[in-house]
Amino acid sequence: MGGGQPQVVTTNTAPWKGQQKYLLKGFDMAEKMFNQVPDYYPGETVAGFDPLQTMAQEGAANYITGQRAGRQQQYAEQALLRGLSGQTGFTPQQTADLLAGNVRTGAGTPYQAMADALSGDVVNRLQGSILPGIRQQQVMYQPGGSSRAALEQDKAVTSAVKQGLTTPLAQMYSNAYQTAQGMRLPAAQQAINQQANAMGMYPSIMSAPLSMYGALGDIGAQRRALTQATMDADMARYQYQATAPQQALANYMNMIQGNYGGQSFQTSPGPSAMDQIGQAIGIAGSVAALASDRRIKNNIVPEGSKWKGLNVYSFNYIGDDTPRRGVMAQEAEVLYPHAVHEVGGIKFVDYGAI
Repeated sequence: MGGGQPQVVTTNTAPWKGQQKYLLKGFDMAEKMFNQVPDYYPGETVAGFDPLQTMAQEGAANYITGQRAGRQQQYAEQALLRGLSGQTGFTPQQTADLLAGNVRTGAGTPYQAMADALSGDVVNRLQGSILPGIRQQQVMYQPGGSSRAALEQDKAVTSAVKQGLTTPLAQMYSNAYQTAQGMRLPAAQQAINQQANAMGMYPSIMSAPLSMYGALGDIGAQRRALTQATMDADMARYQYQATAPQQALANYMNMIQGNYGGQSFQTSPGPSAMDQIGQAIGIAGSVAALASDRRIKNNIVPEGSKWKGLNVYSFNYIGDDTPRRGVMAQEAEVLYPHAVHEVGGIKFVDYGAI
């Protein structure tokens, strides 16, 4: 048996009245903000090169590609080559003598000058005192004649030369030779040191201007970083101001939030016709009398057949989609009025009475 008319139960819930106007205000503000596209930050976002950086870059580029660096490099390379060859402040001949331990005694040397000085001193002594003294002795004694005088003079000259010239020159030469031998190793070491110094000086000579430009660029980088930090602070301030309304709205909605409410629908079928009949006559839904009132049926379609003179139909009860077959109480009432009963305003047919 089918059910009766459906019953619809609707439950409505909504925010409490004191909350509603604030919610409406918040929704209105949100819609307005949604329709407003914020502008991009209008200021500069990346700091350019500081003037000192630009100056340092230009100076370094001009130095590297200019004539000054070329001349410095040329001079430095020449000095490097001289240093690498072991060149010192001595002439090549002097250097060779130092390395060989030679003592030069010829004209123009300090040794020859000293020899000349000693020779002059010997001559002066001979002429001034030694020889005149010998002649004086000869005049006074004359023991051996002229030959003895000559011997005395030769002896005196030999002694004077030995004491005043030969011995000092030999001693001076010996000292000079010993000194020269002692200078051989320092001279060689000096050449080696000169080579090392030249090799160490070359990079510093070439890089000195670049180091100054680098220091200048570092100062510019610090100033640029400060400029960028200022820009970042301005962008952060702009971002804060641009999003302040949205943040304020979010805070506003959080403060008034709650159960916004809603609406729900619940549909359930009403009591079927048989339930109504059973309630009216105190019987269950399995009684022989079936509800056959046309008014509680849907999709009534004649099958073209008859049962005991009554048309047979296919149908379903309102609120119940189960397909059924049977007769109409209004038609049965005409032929079998004793088999049709009405309970609660609904006609049903007692099939056992037909």
